[in-house]
Amino acid sequence: MSTDLHELPVTNVEPALVCGKQEDEYEVVYHKPATMVDTAMHYCPGCAHSLVHKLIMEVVEELDIQDKTVGVAPVGCSVFAYDYMDIDMSEAAHGRACAVATGIKRLMPEKYVFTYQGDGDLAAIGIAETLHAINRGENILIVFMNNAVYGMTSGQMAPTTLPGMHTTTSPDGRDVSFYGAPIKVSELMANLPGAFFVTRQAVNNPNAVRRTKKALLNAFKYQQLHKGTCIVEIIGNCPSNWKMTPVEAAKFIDEEMVKTFPLGDIKIPAAEDLKIF
Repeated sequence: MSTDLHELPVTNVEPALVCGKQEDEYEVVYHKPATMVDTAMHYCPGCAHSLVHKLIMEVVEELDIQDKTVGVAPVGCSVFAYDYMDIDMSEAAHGRACAVATGIKRLMPEKYVFTYQGDGDLAAIGIAETLHAINRGENILIVFMNNAVYGMTSGQMAPTTLPGMHTTTSPDGRDVSFYGAPIKVSELMANLPGAFFVTRQAVNNPNAVRRTKKALLNAFKYQQLHKGTCIVEIIGNCPSNWKMTPVEAAKFIDEEMVKTFPLGDIKIPAAEDLKIF
């Protein structure tokens, strides 16, 4: 029997009952931010990048700065961030996001400028540009995604790989005596006088997600002060290269990642520096 739409009878359907209430009685508590492009993402299932993209765009929408925001994404898993964020975006060469962001911000100081960088991009090839931008106190936000591996290129050891962690280039585990210890980028950069706000958060559970969004919101607001660089490091997962399910990867963050990279604020503005608020 044919079930073409034009052959089906038209009926009047009453609103569905859910737990004794009609659907139209419920309040909408979440919607996809209008600042995101309505397209499927390329990230692996369970990857933290897609969630952090959403958080950034929620903040941009809530602050009503969509037409005033410029993002910079270099090489890495997030190289196609411009496909998902409905704002002005600029691509940067591998590791050079902070240099590009510096040029954009100095030419257009009224814009909200942020970089979106992974640990391979920022902590390895781009650490010099990052360090000098922060030392100059460039008025930008650095969103630093730390999942302890080179995610885009099949999971090689990164500067942030944990001691003993197995990767494709440290199959027996990271030997600190041979490879050196993981670089705690946020603690390192917080010592620079140009760093205004430095925090490390995560996105592996609902409470962590809320704290991360709050940190991003504050960091965007702080650009109005023109007092230095904000760094929001986010501990993310990489289920594909960690060889874990998303649930296992979320537990790994709580049980292992935070031992090396403890969560929380590392450098916060002094009260007198926030008088504009």
